[in-house]
Amino acid sequence: MLTTVLFDLDGTLLPMDQDEFVAGYFGLLARKAAPYGYEAKRLINTVWAGTAAMVRNDGSCTNEEAFWRRFAEEYGEERLRDKAVFDEFYANEFAGARSFCGFNPEAAELVHGCRRDGLRVLLATNPIFPAVATETRIRWAGLEPEDFELVTTYESDRFCKPNLDYYRDILRRTGVPAAECLMVGNDVSEDMAASALGMEVFLLTDCLINKEQKDISAYPNGGFKQLAAHIRRLRGA
Repeated sequence: MLTTVLFDLDGTLLPMDQDEFVAGYFGLLARKAAPYGYEAKRLINTVWAGTAAMVRNDGSCTNEEAFWRRFAEEYGEERLRDKAVFDEFYANEFAGARSFCGFNPEAAELVHGCRRDGLRVLLATNPIFPAVATETRIRWAGLEPEDFELVTTYESDRFCKPNLDYYRDILRRTGVPAAECLMVGNDVSEDMAASALGMEVFLLTDCLINKEQKDISAYPNGGFKQLAAHIRRLRGA
């Protein structure tokens, strides 16, 4: 019996073309950091390297620690003082990245509907952003952080998708069995990986990411109407 729904955020609850969003977001970040002596190309390459460090994280530290360790390897320990600059960016200028995202009211309607039906609702977004940036993106989707029992962020998490330990950690923290979960996401490699643990999955195809060109017919898939019907079936409603 389904008791818990895990939702991805970017490209799932929050429509976006990932390449367009990343380019726009990095442009804003580079503009913020330039007065502090950060050249754009080197900074962006370092952010990608820090992201890769988070994806490789073996659980020995938080993703936040993994990112800033890699940052310090590139710029030196003394530059860690500038973390406050980047924190300020995510709390303020990052709001401008909303223009690189879409909006679908069906997303919030479905989340609220799940909660009304007594389902536990978790936000299983890849934890490579600070909490403040994740909360901002949640609001862009027409939701509030409080709509989710758990939200994964780089401060709180020690693994990233598609590492199965990311999903195992969510199960551990919430105490819910995998067999009672549905993972909803738009990325075939990252989100559908949860099925290996015995979770039900649903591939939202509105902003599909399928880098490995897998056969998506292997997964229940479609838009929000199809997702709502799939949830009803899993609940036996």
